[in-house]
Amino acid sequence: MLTLDFHPTGNHFLQIPGPSPVPDRILRALSLPTIDHRGPEFGALGLKLTQGIKRIFKTQHPVMIYPASGTGAWEAALVNLLSPGDHIVMYETGQFAHLWSRLAGRLGLSTEILEWKGSDTELPEAPGWRHGVQAALIQERLEADKEHRIKAVCVVHNETSTGVTSDIPAVRKAIDAAKHPALLVVDSISGLASADFRHDEWGVDCTISGSQKGLMLPPGLSFNALSPRAIEASKTAKLPKSYWAWDEIIEMNKTGYFPYTPATNLLYGLHEALEMIEAETLDKIFARHKRWSAGVRGAVEAWGLPVQCADKDLHSPILTSIIVPKGIDADKLRKSILERFDLSLGAGLGKIKGRTFRIGHLGNSNDLTLLATLAGCEMGLKLAGVNLAGRGVDAAMEYFAAHPA
Repeated sequence: MLTLDFHPTGNHFLQIPGPSPVPDRILRALSLPTIDHRGPEFGALGLKLTQGIKRIFKTQHPVMIYPASGTGAWEAALVNLLSPGDHIVMYETGQFAHLWSRLAGRLGLSTEILEWKGSDTELPEAPGWRHGVQAALIQERLEADKEHRIKAVCVVHNETSTGVTSDIPAVRKAIDAAKHPALLVVDSISGLASADFRHDEWGVDCTISGSQKGLMLPPGLSFNALSPRAIEASKTAKLPKSYWAWDEIIEMNKTGYFPYTPATNLLYGLHEALEMIEAETLDKIFARHKRWSAGVRGAVEAWGLPVQCADKDLHSPILTSIIVPKGIDADKLRKSILERFDLSLGAGLGKIKGRTFRIGHLGNSNDLTLLATLAGCEMGLKLAGVNLAGRGVDAAMEYFAAHPA
């Protein structure tokens, strides 16, 4: 029987790669009284938010804010940009890229999947899920598309299922080198506000994101950041849309309002999150996440276990995915760690279910949080009978001590 009254002593360690832990300051903001979403106070809040979120995406162009999950923002991007039967190229780097392509197919789009080709001894069942986007493959495919049938190229910035961060500027350069008019659509659901992302500078036409990762909010808000080309494309796109339609939102956002009932209290939380992020500055936040990632990888290396990301320059600053030895069920390992130490870790997804587990190191965290997380993982691995090469917690402590924040 399901029980909702399980309250062990101490704080639960939520170390999945999102939803990330919500700071108390944001929780307090969420508890403020709900106001009239057509009143003057809300208009002032809306104007502040629509300007503030642009700075996080590093854009001067409109950013749509939806009461929805990241999946909703995937759909919003596609239905505003494309027409039934349009052909799009989607690069598969992991489970979320796969799910996005499945959604595109259900919308009536023609999807073509590109992925890394090669062999891998650690994960032969999913070798492409250990690498980032190969921009050269995209350029080659676009150069072959002489009739410009391909309308968009869709890639994931930070693949949450694998811990690989792809080179988005390289994708933009590949499209430009092919002299192809395809739109560049990027999922940065887990990357935004944790890993460097520059919507305008990198030439992205539509960036997709969500509230529950680097923004440190509960799930429930999602975003489409637009380019002028994206807005122009939306004027002729024929896929059905109403709730997701950009035109009405762009027009009403000019006065701080929305064409539907917005998630008022989540917007209070977004206001607080933007203030926290801008007070710390994005550059410091990005450096903090890179440092945490390096410390966690040092622990995994000390254990003698491989990480999912096989490209040394593309390790995600948001999460680390760890491959367990053959014969060990990663899901049983996670279950044991949760029951013994009240520590939630991310599951392996799709093709690599049961072969990996994921440690989230993003948002409202600190060195001691991560050291405790690594201790829970180390104890859990030992209890599962994994013969560890060394002490991961010690390695992480040494890294953090030698590399102060």
